[in-house]
Amino acid sequence: MRVVSGIQPTGNLHLGNYLGAIKQWVAMQDEVAKAGGISLFFLADLHALTQPVVPAQLAANTVEMAAALLACGIDPAKSVLFNQARVPAHSELAWILNGTARMGWLNRMTQWKDKAGKDGAGQSVGYFGYPVLQAADVLLYKASHVPVGEDQKQHLELARDIAIKFNTDFAADLFPLPEPMVSKAAPRIMSLRDASAKMSKSDPSDQSRINLTDSDDAIVQKLKKAKTDAEPLPASFAELADRAEARNLVTIYAALADCSTDDVMCEFGGRGFGQFKPALADLAVAKLASIRAALATMLDDRGAVSDALVAGAARASALAAPTLAEVQHAIGLQI
Repeated sequence: MRVVSGIQPTGNLHLGNYLGAIKQWVAMQDEVAKAGGISLFFLADLHALTQPVVPAQLAANTVEMAAALLACGIDPAKSVLFNQARVPAHSELAWILNGTARMGWLNRMTQWKDKAGKDGAGQSVGYFGYPVLQAADVLLYKASHVPVGEDQKQHLELARDIAIKFNTDFAADLFPLPEPMVSKAAPRIMSLRDASAKMSKSDPSDQSRINLTDSDDAIVQKLKKAKTDAEPLPASFAELADRAEARNLVTIYAALADCSTDDVMCEFGGRGFGQFKPALADLAVAKLASIRAALATMLDDRGAVSDALVAGAARASALAAPTLAEVQHAIGLQI
């Protein structure tokens, strides 16, 4: 089993990032390691180049994101953690696979169609072609599984199409077809101010999210002010179908407590938010305090975080080299 996943180095991780992806990564790395497999997690700094960047900010975000992953529990002894740009084979394979991918495939990508309908001509070539780089990220390591959210399934399907066409075109049984890993446990965490929108660092209101660097007091105050309704919590989670804000807070509690949403309802059903919010705040403070402390320690020694990325890149390069050599041989680049 070989699992590959990446995350863009946007900086300023929040509770939605942690509960929606990173917490699952940590559990996954332990399961894969026990099974004798390999998990590779990378900072997708090359993907960040599809939009305008401030070089110093991109470098800082990469280190900070790596520190956050380490603080949340990604363990270099169990996984391979690196930033994409330090493994040139990603870029080289992406260029080669550009000869396999078809324009029609990329034109059908939902995210591109959304952009093209607004300002497609003003987007970078990289934004149009980045799904090919995503395919290279996965195929380079002959991944067996890729953790994906519902919004990323199309990209994995493209990677599989590229793998099939490459194998067929060059009569090479080279790339296995990676399978999606859609975690049913991964919750979709919404804004504390508007439960119709995902929790996001781009929201202009800091009150909409809980940052992993927030103090205990800030966490308590944000949850105290989180938007809710006046009704008490019902007996079952299903009864919250039309109460988005209440559903969001119960989802957060369940994810932090590692229990089901109905377990939360059994405990708090019939109670109002005057009782539920303080309980949620206490739980969030308890769960996030150790992460915040570990993150602060790591950011005090950014050189050590960079060293960890360098070491991870060396391991990733060693895993990538045989695949790239096979690809070069198959298409006649090695003679």
